[in-house]
Amino acid sequence: MKITLAGTGCGSIGSMTLEVLNAISKADLLIGAPRLLESIPADYSAERQPAIAAKDILEAIQAKATSEPDANICVLYSGDSGFYSGTRSLMPLLEEAGLTACVLPGISSIQAFASKLQEPWQDWLLVSAHGKDCDAVTAVMQGKPVFFLTGGDLGPGELCKQLCDAGLGNLEVIIGERLSYEDERIVSGTASEFAWSGFDSLAVMLARPADCAGDITPGIADSEFVRGNVPMTKRDVRAAILAHMQIQPEDILWDVGAGTGSVSIEMAMKASRGRVYALERNHEGFELMSKNRRNFGVWNLTLLEGSAPDDLIELPAPDKVFIGGSGGRLRKIIQLVLEKNPQALICVTAIVLETLHDAVDEMTAAGMDVEIVQIASSTARPVGGKHMMMASNPIYIITGQRPQDALAEDKE
Repeated sequence: MKITLAGTGCGSIGSMTLEVLNAISKADLLIGAPRLLESIPADYSAERQPAIAAKDILEAIQAKATSEPDANICVLYSGDSGFYSGTRSLMPLLEEAGLTACVLPGISSIQAFASKLQEPWQDWLLVSAHGKDCDAVTAVMQGKPVFFLTGGDLGPGELCKQLCDAGLGNLEVIIGERLSYEDERIVSGTASEFAWSGFDSLAVMLARPADCAGDITPGIADSEFVRGNVPMTKRDVRAAILAHMQIQPEDILWDVGAGTGSVSIEMAMKASRGRVYALERNHEGFELMSKNRRNFGVWNLTLLEGSAPDDLIELPAPDKVFIGGSGGRLRKIIQLVLEKNPQALICVTAIVLETLHDAVDEMTAAGMDVEIVQIASSTARPVGGKHMMMASNPIYIITGQRPQDALAEDKE
């Protein structure tokens, strides 16, 4: 028995390689999605069996092998067999069953699309939104054009809606529908023009990179932020907060009582493939955050105007939370965070001793290991031709997280 896994290009027979067509012409059984089977002309006489899931394909192969041990079987995949293809799922199943297969490449949708646009694609960021979650906003923040392989619930319209919700409605996008077919269509415009528009299920999208601040070292100068009359966490303290939070690129983060957004913005820069949700109840602070987000181009920062914990309830579970202001509801905020994610790291800053006391008590009561650091910084200012050190208020940084062994006991 011979098994061939073939990438059939964009779908029309004209986009298939001669090697793939030769394999199809010699096949006794063709297996694949109905659309792909329908694209094979009737004069190819092989038996055809629709199947998409890897386990269903394996069952079809084994059934044919039982009835016809010397059968020539060809499994059809759209695009290229190595680019977000079902080949990846089927190969381990074939190996477990003691079967071997020949894999033939095809012309992928990215190759076909790039040739239509007459652009090289080697520097594009490749993202699949086909049957899986996809964050279009963080993708376009990586400094490269982004190619989206779309499908399922996330078509070009839904991806453009994500961009618009983040403030990127003016971002240029190009959408290709039904590439290689007679009714092929390519349109270009802005994300706002296509948000929630209907497109064919066979569609891809290219988004230009968003305008971002780029690589900025931690500890942005205070003068870079629009400040107004709203309190702002200063650079030295901000750098210490970020050090204690140990933010990873894909973290989901909350900033509660975000003020002007100085901490939120630096967190969003660190979580370049994650998300930051910043909540501020003061309207002036919310407006300042909006200006600072736009100035720094941190589009993975979602701004919320409201009060904690009520306006945090619908947010996704955080990996880490910074609480710069609790409005006297610290206990309820910590409880909500730990309900969302028992392993979340929580960082609280305090100026007054009462807040320090409350934070330590609440974290300890929640079974968290607590670390307390005091930051006292002074800045030189010119006085009478000389320089005098002017002290800022000391700040307490309280960090807490439940130990792993305590979580294991809770599960038991």
